[in-house]
Amino acid sequence: MSVLGAGTLLAVWAAPQITSLYQSDSPANHEAFQLTVVFARFLLPQIFFYGLFSILGQVLSARDKFGAMMWTPVLNNVVLISMFGVYLGMMTVPDSVQDITQTQVTLLGAGTTLALAIQALALIPFARAAGFRFRPRFDWRGTGLGKSISAARWTLLFVLTNLVASTVVTRYASAADTALPKGGVGFSAHTYAQTIWSLPQSVIAVSLVTALLPRMSRAVAEHRLDDMRDDLSRALRISGVVIVPAAFFFVALGPEMAQVIFAHGAADSASIVPLGQMLQAFGLGLIPFSAQYMLLRGFYAFEDTRTPFWMAVWISTANIALATACHLLMPPRWAVTGLAGAYAASYAIGLLVTALLLRRRLEGRLDGKRLCRTYGKLTASALAAGTLGWFVARSCSNTVTSTTWAAALGLAAGGLTVFLVFVLLARILKISELRSLPGLR
Repeated sequence: MSVLGAGTLLAVWAAPQITSLYQSDSPANHEAFQLTVVFARFLLPQIFFYGLFSILGQVLSARDKFGAMMWTPVLNNVVLISMFGVYLGMMTVPDSVQDITQTQVTLLGAGTTLALAIQALALIPFARAAGFRFRPRFDWRGTGLGKSISAARWTLLFVLTNLVASTVVTRYASAADTALPKGGVGFSAHTYAQTIWSLPQSVIAVSLVTALLPRMSRAVAEHRLDDMRDDLSRALRISGVVIVPAAFFFVALGPEMAQVIFAHGAADSASIVPLGQMLQAFGLGLIPFSAQYMLLRGFYAFEDTRTPFWMAVWISTANIALATACHLLMPPRWAVTGLAGAYAASYAIGLLVTALLLRRRLEGRLDGKRLCRTYGKLTASALAAGTLGWFVARSCSNTVTSTTWAAALGLAAGGLTVFLVFVLLARILKISELRSLPGLR
């Protein structure tokens, strides 16, 4: 915790330098740069609270206590919703950077960090109830810190590797903003699209891994590799029931979803079109992204953090190379959509390499035949469902003149079609994992 606290203080102090990695401080945007630095100093303390939440969450998971880690984010959301309610009710929306007041900045920045602090601190009573006690220790010999520091070193390098790729992509997306400032094709659109795209992964895959990782780690410690392999295979197959159709949903209905969510206020329908296309470009990448995330947990069950670092190097290198090609070869209108596709493709490469290495670690057995059979059936069902959903959405959209209502009708009708057709075909193809999902523990 002391290292986490010191790192957080260092990050807050270095807020201008960190901001300059993503945004240049030029005379034309000096005020925007300074505002970003102020927000960074409000938000960077979240590093400590994210770390605290993760540490306490892992302590509870190791004791097979999963409930608190699942519901404490609700407290975060309650505080955030309340804060945004106050913001919208008491203040006007600024038209430019110069119109943003210090009160607005403080409310948004401090309120967001406060919400996360409450989420993290709420785990302390549950950790104590599970038998965990906070006791400062200075006799560090024999505590296993040497092994922990070695693991943390590779994890830190893993994070830094991903950060390098993220910084490059951010720079390229910001360049599109500069070229077409009102085109809706830059960094903000890319961030919104990626956030929506990652939601299925956050809900299903992360929840599964949180519950299964302690069990897989115990299986490895007791040399029960078959049990560990079965748990990992089951997690991949069950998560695929949600992840695969969600990926095709984004491809089929990404534009409608973007219109319904974002085409309000100052954002018109035309400026939201690129965001919907970014959702489509991200789309199918959700499948390798989620599967690679799951497979990495297989290495963590072996207490191996070195291999995930090298996986991050492979993925980040591919992402940077493909993103650079998009930045140099594509016009600004399409460059950031290309960045989304590059991200998806890089994880497809990463999944292949990760699967090969983990298969070797598991003595040549990864339950590959059953996984390929299940994902083949899921892909066939989702492809048919997505295609029909796309046709239904287009047909419904043509019956309404209002762009907003056309998108809403198309999303509702197309989404319902995707769901019903996928479930029907999954049952016909006897995908047994479909029945396992509602009873997930």
